[in-house]
Amino acid sequence: MNDKFSPDIQTEINEIIAKIEKWKNYFDISIEFYFDGWAIFLRERNIFPRYITIFKSYCTNTYSIKSFEVHLKNFNKEEFKELYFINNISNINTLLEELNAVIYGKDLVKNASKIYHNSLLK
Repeated sequence: MNDKFSPDIQTEINEIIAKIEKWKNYFDISIEFYFDGWAIFLRERNIFPRYITIFKSYCTNTYSIKSFEVHLKNFNKEEFKELYFINNISNINTLLEELNAVIYGKDLVKNASKIYHNSLLK
């Protein structure tokens, strides 16, 4: 099991960051390390922002992406609603393709389709 100081992990994170730097004008990008893995957070610079999280456990060789919509409750507390989740992404190229699709609205379209479909069933 590698830890956050492993050269392999640092190289992997740096490769991903280098590829997503093109969105730095639209997202605030941060990295956090945890006991069981690491995460890259992208917070959209928008009135109604989204959070996109890339996570990789130290124990697995797969990535996951989660997308959240952020709402303000009483103008002081943020609440999060999950929009999209994909697990078991096997390599960096597939991760970047999926991340690109999410950034360009795949998560929003799927969520809107789900809401629209559910409203028709009522």
